[in-house]
Amino acid sequence: MSTSTTTAHERLSAYDWLTPSPEETIGWDVDVLYGAWPRHHRDFPLAEVRRRLDRSPVSGALALSTRGPLFDDGAGNEETLRDLADCPELLPVGTIDVRDALTAEGRLDELTAAGVRFLRVFTVEQAADPGFPGYRRVVDLALDRGMVLLHDGDPRRYGPPLMNRGADVVFLDLHAYLLADFLLMAREEPGFRVTTRMLSGPDSLERVVDSVGARHLVFGSRTPFMDISPLTLRLRYADISDDDRAAIATKNVEELLA
Repeated sequence: MSTSTTTAHERLSAYDWLTPSPEETIGWDVDVLYGAWPRHHRDFPLAEVRRRLDRSPVSGALALSTRGPLFDDGAGNEETLRDLADCPELLPVGTIDVRDALTAEGRLDELTAAGVRFLRVFTVEQAADPGFPGYRRVVDLALDRGMVLLHDGDPRRYGPPLMNRGADVVFLDLHAYLLADFLLMAREEPGFRVTTRMLSGPDSLERVVDSVGARHLVFGSRTPFMDISPLTLRLRYADISDDDRAAIATKNVEELLA
């Protein structure tokens, strides 16, 4: 959220090429990073990420430093908590290196003591399969503490082991081509959610809302590595009700934060 007294819509001189509408206002973006990411050959300081968000219709975000998943989870979590302490529009997300799960219990205790509600699982960068002992250990400990998982990777592989556990999971990498498999799982799992980021099919958002309800969708952009505007426009023009749009943009994440 902005530190100013103006609303997100009022701030929108935002894009240089478009004046966004109130229907594009996003309360919470669950997929925001800052720092270096060698695969992208880019380094985005926190100040640059905040500037991008401030020029967008996104008011608040769940964020973490890339130091955690790529270099050192303990130091990364400390950096995220320290850096975001002065950023009222950003809530810190923790992470654990699943390749070194022997340290997970202590790190998760530190995160929960700091009030961190979300744990981001980087199975792609850390080459973790759902059957690996370290992955299972980290997931077990996080769910025992009631944390919400922000989960990368293919939901067809990671979803089934998380079923029947009462887990709150937000899948970050669901492609529109794989939507049917997610919907089959979501019919049985009220805690399974997916971000809007890769649901670029002409009726993907509508299929989720019609099949299992808007509560299974949340907004995610992967700022700063992807452009926010196509994603907010996709939500703006989706053929869904205003209540469903508001749930996807804001209310579903607020329920997870409650």
